[in-house]
Amino acid sequence: MVNLERLTDQLIIDEGLELKMYHCSMGHPTIGVGRNLSVGITDEEARYLLKNDIARVAGECMAEFPWFSDLTEKRREAIINLVFNMGLSKFKQFKKTISYIEQGLFELAGTELLDSNYARQVGNRSIRVANMLADG
Repeated sequence: MVNLERLTDQLIIDEGLELKMYHCSMGHPTIGVGRNLSVGITDEEARYLLKNDIARVAGECMAEFPWFSDLTEKRREAIINLVFNMGLSKFKQFKKTISYIEQGLFELAGTELLDSNYARQVGNRSIRVANMLADG
């Protein structure tokens, strides 16, 4: 076969390693080591990226909200879903929802979440997430 480690190092030297999207000399959207994004990614690659993103968002939630680790698994998943969707800074603007969560008033937190532009924008997703908060 081939020495995968040596070839990897060689291709990084030849292609470069870019962690953000750029356009290659042919104008194709590219990332990493010459990965043409027009080709797309596999299901396995998408799930790998998603797992990394979930871990990153969970870490942000743990660092930002002292109450996060005390929530049930389902409620932690709801918070991660929200932060994944809108970003931490936007979620932090949901002051009433967060206040209800801190007080353990999870049904009110879910109701408050549904009375938002977020809920109007994402539809059924907001209902699922609100139910996860309420039912825990």
